[in-house]
Amino acid sequence: MAFCSCFGPSKSERLEAERIQSQEARHRAGEAAQKRQEQFEKSAAGRAASKQMAAMKQSNVSNKGEPVLKWQMG
Repeated sequence: MAFCSCFGPSKSERLEAERIQSQEARHRAGEAAQKRQEQFEKSAAGRAASKQMAAMKQSNVSNKGEPVLKWQMG
């Protein structure tokens, strides 16, 4: 454990540098996720998925909280 900063950055400087790096990494990850989402929405699969979700929301068929698969005994 070095008490002299002449052997490298102090603990507080290292922690601050790590905090900044992790903040930048989160920012870049968020931008990449947003870019992937936009590309998906523009793709054929994305358009089909959004149409399917819209159709499911407008569908009058609803199970009203009941399970889709029902088990029978005997």
